[in-house]
Amino acid sequence: MKAIAEKVLVLGIDGLDPRLTKYYMDQGLMPNFQKFCQRGASSEDLNMIGGQPTVTPPMWTTLATGASPRIHGITDYVGQGGEHGEDLETVIYNFDSRRCHAEQMWNVSAEAGIKTLVWHWPGSSWPPSSDSPNLTVVDGTQPGGVNIGNAQVDGEQLVIASTTTTELTFKYRAASDSKVPCFIEGMEVEEGEGANGVDLLKIPEVKGVTIAKEELAIDLSSIALDATYSPIKEPSGWSFDVPEGAKEAYLNYSKGLIRRVLLIKKNEAGVYDCVEMYRNKKSDKPIAILPLNVFVQDIVDEAIVDEKAIPVTRSMRVLEIAPDGSNLRMWMSPAMDFNNDQTWHPKGLLKEIVDNVGYPVPIGAAGSGDVRLIGECTRESWEQASRWTASCIKYLIEAHEYKLVYSHFHNVDLQGHLLVQYLRKGLKDTTPEQMQELFKQVYLQTDRYLAQYMELLDEGWTILIVSDHGQVCPEHEVSTMINQVGTVNAYHMAKLGYTVLKKDENGNDLHEIDWSKTTAVATRFNHIYVNLKGRNPYGIVEPKDQFELEEKIMTDLYSLKDEETGYRMIQLALRNRDAALLGMGGEQSGDIIYYIAEGFNWDHADSISTIDGWGHTSVRSTFIGAGKGIKQNFVTPRIVHHVDITPTVAALMGLRMPAQAEGAPIYQILDV
Repeated sequence: MKAIAEKVLVLGIDGLDPRLTKYYMDQGLMPNFQKFCQRGASSEDLNMIGGQPTVTPPMWTTLATGASPRIHGITDYVGQGGEHGEDLETVIYNFDSRRCHAEQMWNVSAEAGIKTLVWHWPGSSWPPSSDSPNLTVVDGTQPGGVNIGNAQVDGEQLVIASTTTTELTFKYRAASDSKVPCFIEGMEVEEGEGANGVDLLKIPEVKGVTIAKEELAIDLSSIALDATYSPIKEPSGWSFDVPEGAKEAYLNYSKGLIRRVLLIKKNEAGVYDCVEMYRNKKSDKPIAILPLNVFVQDIVDEAIVDEKAIPVTRSMRVLEIAPDGSNLRMWMSPAMDFNNDQTWHPKGLLKEIVDNVGYPVPIGAAGSGDVRLIGECTRESWEQASRWTASCIKYLIEAHEYKLVYSHFHNVDLQGHLLVQYLRKGLKDTTPEQMQELFKQVYLQTDRYLAQYMELLDEGWTILIVSDHGQVCPEHEVSTMINQVGTVNAYHMAKLGYTVLKKDENGNDLHEIDWSKTTAVATRFNHIYVNLKGRNPYGIVEPKDQFELEEKIMTDLYSLKDEETGYRMIQLALRNRDAALLGMGGEQSGDIIYYIAEGFNWDHADSISTIDGWGHTSVRSTFIGAGKGIKQNFVTPRIVHHVDITPTVAALMGLRMPAQAEGAPIYQILDV
């Protein structure tokens, strides 16, 4: 096959919703996406039909292999435990490439002699599955960002200082927002707590059981931050003459093991508007100068990991200083170990990036419905990550002459988890209109991210913009059939008599399953397993009874009604064999696959891939292609699917398709 493009960049943006993108484009708010469409091809509504389930690892794996989850074996965010998925008590991490049973496109290109870069692709990219010297892989062990899983250490923190505070105190996850000094007793740090870096591919198997309605909520917006509460005092004991009128305070981090001293300074008008952070009072130069309400990144300092001090970078922002210096609130990002090249292949590449582009960016995830934390801290950390990511990719392309790049950026998905559920009803003191504005700004940020790659089109690159899924705002309350990652949802299954819980001495349900009486469990996001004799370790259901039991379970699922609206909560339930129609089923799927009905969805992961939500949201995927080999200003009536992306890359570059690819090139958009 003859190549029609010499250089291809697959620009993955996690969570990018085509419906919302088109809505903002039509308002003139995303001019770079508009320019990209004019220079390329897409469907009228930018839609691409994704696979199921609509969650990160299986979808990015499909986009890389052209194979459905049934074929590549990554059928959810986590996989069921056991060699063949038979252990119903445990789940295992699903970002490990060794769990993928399909060939990735980057292995095909690298082994064909094409220099290939895989940049933080969270779907079967790490560890590298080819030893070709033409293949470079950076991270992919988790969705958040480069090095977040193994090199981001220490917790995100607020510093809350006041002249009325009497004692310096460090509290683990004690601050819920930037406004109220939430001082919670009994939150002292215990050994093993905190955000120490780990190799995510080595996370042990986990298990859990949810039995009450309130336990089912998946709320990523309410994670509390670490906090330092510090007195503000007159300065004393400094080795140099501090400025007149300056005040001092302290901050602690690394679980309180590291202490830094702050000078709060006033300007010529006598108003306090700047903080300087010093290692100690003997230091003659500050570690960081922090003007009021300015995001400051690349602050090089230390963190304690495994009882050792290591160099790290942080970002900080002073959110508030009282004009008289009596109060101070300051946000601090997690710390990033910028020497940790554990997930870089080859290893020396991280140092090259640090020397030529800059430090990896620690990502904030502060939410709690706090407009300032989300807009001025979390979003700004993603703004810096946007610039760093694009600069890294363009630097590597120029320095190493890569011809095929698979890249992933997670800004929409992570910020969306803090916002999208609350677009209709708001959160805490934040109005729906404020949440909608915050989410709109995420999409405008993404438009700026895309702008950084426009120059590559002029340099002969072909760029395919893809996403794994969108995110929906539910019309109603989220379904009680939703599962949290790593748990068995016994709420309805126990009421229906399929999952039986053990009891305490008072007859109360325990968070423990009685497998001797349990016939089926709902686990992961949308799988139900029959506790089958001869297959599962504690199986009690005879194989001859499986079909009838599955029929009864599906009938009961369809009968589940939302208490408020009376509507059904389940849109679709299929046997394992029938789930092949949606690219699911097989050994790594449950005996029944079920999907939550439209209007009751949590964000993403629990629905089929065509669901819409409130406020122009949807769970659909995005596809736009532009550059050499792609028709310009072209709208195709073809329905594009996830499985078509890898065959299209192969066709553009004149390469064979990966061995298990099921899709076909998008011939209609090719300029041949």
